[in-house]
Amino acid sequence: KQKRSILSETPTVDHQVRSRDLLKNEVVISSRRHISRENNTDDLELPLMEFEEVAMATNNFCTANKLGQGGFGIVYKGKLLDGQEMAVKRLSKTSVQGTDEFKNEVKLIARLQHINLVRLLACCVDAGEKMLIYEYLENLSLDSHLFDKSRSSKLNWQMRYDIINGIARGLLYLHQDSRFRIIHRDLKASN
Repeated sequence: KQKRSILSETPTVDHQVRSRDLLKNEVVISSRRHISRENNTDDLELPLMEFEEVAMATNNFCTANKLGQGGFGIVYKGKLLDGQEMAVKRLSKTSVQGTDEFKNEVKLIARLQHINLVRLLACCVDAGEKMLIYEYLENLSLDSHLFDKSRSSKLNWQMRYDIINGIARGLLYLHQDSRFRIIHRDLKASN
């Protein structure tokens, strides 16, 4: 509560600049160098994208590019000038997630690399906006296949088994095999 009251007393512009600088210095730079089990440094390149670049890639967050929505905010499909497709998770401005929580999430996700986990490509913090830019996966979420009659009929038992196995492998990695022990806590078909 004290942190929030101090932040609310400081001018908005200063807080936004401070948040952006904090993210640049502590997330982007430190995420490139972290100590592994063997005390070697690993390079993780996590670019900080400009808001204008993200807005242009998503056609100014057009509803036609909306992929989904959750408690965190809205996810949009975007396409960069070089043709690379991406999914932009735009955190709601009413989200209780502050800069510190966002910074921790970015650091953590950037360090998790597994074939069954979506990769974080970049992040964006600008004028109160907080966004995570992920690789785009064209087949939507699992629930769009399970609960849609025409799509679910295309899933044979081998495909369903492979999906379940892939989910289990991803969870095993998070819960047991990754450097960071992570408990998912929100496992559902849409996630």
